[in-house]
Amino acid sequence: MRALASQLTTYFCGRKPVSAQSRNFCSSYHGRDERSLEQEAERKIGWVLKLIFAGTATVVGYQFFPYLGDNLMQQSVSLLHVKDPLFKRMGASRLARFAIDDERRMKIVEMGGAQGLLNMLGAAKDDRTRKEALKALLALSRSDEAVGALHDAGAISLITSTPDSAEDVEVERFKSNLLKRFQDLRYEASS
Repeated sequence: MRALASQLTTYFCGRKPVSAQSRNFCSSYHGRDERSLEQEAERKIGWVLKLIFAGTATVVGYQFFPYLGDNLMQQSVSLLHVKDPLFKRMGASRLARFAIDDERRMKIVEMGGAQGLLNMLGAAKDDRTRKEALKALLALSRSDEAVGALHDAGAISLITSTPDSAEDVEVERFKSNLLKRFQDLRYEASS
């Protein structure tokens, strides 16, 4: 360990450690210097090992966490079917965060998330619940296939019949963006 510490000290500090033979004959050498050098080298090695561990944990985490996403999506869809509006809002908020690419958006639609969000929007009694439902529907509508599934589920008539909010401007913004998205893809309310 002492040899490794002296090599690392030479590498990191740039000064050459005192050899054992010259140490015995040198009057200016102090034993405390060696101990402080060893402690410094051990501290630096400790940080290197911590960084290696943190990097390995990060890589492993990025490999395994995508597999946990399906269970979380299913739980979020299940939250939409609970009676409590708080849990419905939590489920809708999670689904909005999960809808980051077309594959995940379609997975949410296949799990029944789109229909659950539409049911949530239709049964919502307060602006916060409507806002979260519209926000999640807007996140899903970034996929053309998901917009088609929403249209087939009757989303246009439900969105247009959603009452306007006097307090929350975002409800109006989400609502108009959703209707604009349907118009851009040539979906009509009557079809």
